[in-house]
Amino acid sequence: MQAEIITIGDELLIGQTIDTNSTWMGEQLNSIGIRVHRATSIADDRKEILNILHEALLRSELILVTGGLGPTKDDITKKTLCEFFETDLIMHQPSVERITALFKDKGLPILEMNLLQAEVPRSCKVLNNSRGTASGMWFEKNGKVLVFMPGVPYEMMGIMEEEVLPEVQSFFKRPEIVHHTILTQGVGETFLAEQIKDWEDSLSSEELKLAYLPSPGMVKLRLSAYGGGEKNALEEKIFRKKKELEGLIGEHIFGYDKETLASVVGKLLLERNATLCVAESCTGGFVSHLITCTPGSSDYFVGGVIAYTNSIKDHQLGVSSALLDSEGAVNDETARQMAAGARDRLNTSYAISTTGIAGPSGGTKENPVGTVWIGISGPNRTFAYRFQFGRNRERNILIASHTALNLLRKEIIGQNV
Repeated sequence: MQAEIITIGDELLIGQTIDTNSTWMGEQLNSIGIRVHRATSIADDRKEILNILHEALLRSELILVTGGLGPTKDDITKKTLCEFFETDLIMHQPSVERITALFKDKGLPILEMNLLQAEVPRSCKVLNNSRGTASGMWFEKNGKVLVFMPGVPYEMMGIMEEEVLPEVQSFFKRPEIVHHTILTQGVGETFLAEQIKDWEDSLSSEELKLAYLPSPGMVKLRLSAYGGGEKNALEEKIFRKKKELEGLIGEHIFGYDKETLASVVGKLLLERNATLCVAESCTGGFVSHLITCTPGSSDYFVGGVIAYTNSIKDHQLGVSSALLDSEGAVNDETARQMAAGARDRLNTSYAISTTGIAGPSGGTKENPVGTVWIGISGPNRTFAYRFQFGRNRERNILIASHTALNLLRKEIIGQNV
């Protein structure tokens, strides 16, 4: 079977809001064996909505739609649905009670406009929204399913997890789909492809598929098996090919599936009863951000210093003022002194430092834009490596932060760097 996702909202088309709903819903549907073959964004326009629904019913068995269900006049989806399904709006009393209780709990007055959120097309099955006021709606037509949800990601996710996914799994007979993702850092997509080309060629005989998913500083390799057997057999097939891949590019692999570099590093630190701090200049706290996004990071992450100016590097981290005056902040010795100083002052097992030129200006002949020194200080040694990234500031910060975490990971496990 095929599924389709439609997002409604002028804000999506003018770039004011990024469509994260489609990505998340696609991932959830794939996890239960449903492949999404199309995702479309359209304007809050009656004609556009009607046209896309007619087209979607011709090509898809499951259609998920988000957006246009708010209480304001520009949200026209419900009225348009009444036209499409030849029905009318009714007041759904359980939704009235839920919305009233929601406002009462928050100590807020309820407006007539808020209660209008309880109006739904008569022919739909109402899906409870435990996180907001706009209910989800489930329609069936010609053996196909259309689901409408609010565009607010937090609310949509709640309806999907609590209502839609269980209903979809009961309604449709689905083939098995198994995905495993291999996570790499520090090597480009084309270099990986060259290293594993023979292995990749062998996948077709196993009825497996490989997808390259590059992002700044990383490449994810998604290995997939579709149908054609029991889930355990598909898992075993993927596991065997994954072990072969580890033998080819093991030095580039840092984790699998939902893991992050920060979570992998955190696990390594916990296993060793070790602690970590950071001294960040050019990354401006982004390494700390990645670390603290991992639940439980307070068990090993002590804190850090955002040493953006030379005076902070000197006074807070103990970097030599003579060095900073003569050589500047972007060099091997500064990175090493920043890491060692942070580790000493914050009394941790390991420390990370970053110093460089994120851009887009500030580069020199010796240190062009994108130059970053990353320092690591640990129980066995203190060292730093120079990296040359691109000219885009945001990408440089992101890549440098991930590279710093991976450098620490390799140091902890004793992998050559």
